[in-house]
Amino acid sequence: MILTILIMVVATVAVAALYLAPRLGEARVVYPITPDRPVAFGYQMAWLAIRSRDTAAVVGALGLAEGRYCNWNSGIGTVYDPRLGQTQVFVSPPVNGWTFVVGLPLPQPMGRSFVDKATPLLLELGQKFVEVQLFVAFPPVDLFAWARVIDGRIVRAFAVGDEGVIWNRGKTTREERALGLKLFELRGVRDRRGDAGGKLILHPTENHVMQVAQKWSLDPTRLGPKSAPDGLGLVARSPLVWRPEVQRRAA
Repeated sequence: MILTILIMVVATVAVAALYLAPRLGEARVVYPITPDRPVAFGYQMAWLAIRSRDTAAVVGALGLAEGRYCNWNSGIGTVYDPRLGQTQVFVSPPVNGWTFVVGLPLPQPMGRSFVDKATPLLLELGQKFVEVQLFVAFPPVDLFAWARVIDGRIVRAFAVGDEGVIWNRGKTTREERALGLKLFELRGVRDRRGDAGGKLILHPTENHVMQVAQKWSLDPTRLGPKSAPDGLGLVARSPLVWRPEVQRRAA
């Protein structure tokens, strides 16, 4: 499955590159607006799943400016592009009642050294939509996360990175328990104390993030032409306020 997705991503980026050639200067990128069917994503990516069929409402709630219409192929190609993906996010057409916001610039759980910008965004969106979910699957920095907001309240938020557990809010859900600890890869032992050992932190994998996504909403790695009708989404620059910010230490 991973190999299949990677091949699809490479193909998507290759095709998108033909369309995304800069014109009239470096800042100008032309996107195709021919509607197409859903394209898979998920590995080495962050995304929101918002229970809404109104793409425009999602764009407005996120405060995205200067957005441009594009299809799935060019949108996913953009967020996986090494250059464009640093600042752009893709807001998808709805799929089975869910709208995706895809891109690494999304606020993510970053640990104690950084200002938490993910929680405020989730709570803000939770005031406007019935359900909002955040997922991160990014092995290059060992970051794996999932969070769920229902009726404006965080019912579960879990994230783990290089420094250990970043989020652990709410009760472990039935979907998480169903994964089973035996399915987790042991990446190391943190806080070892004496010969008796200490606390074990078992890191999930990308596949575990996808399994939780499948139970809560949709597994994006399984999206394809049969998932939804032709549609158009939107690519937009991420707001400056989303950028990571180091915590200021009290004097």
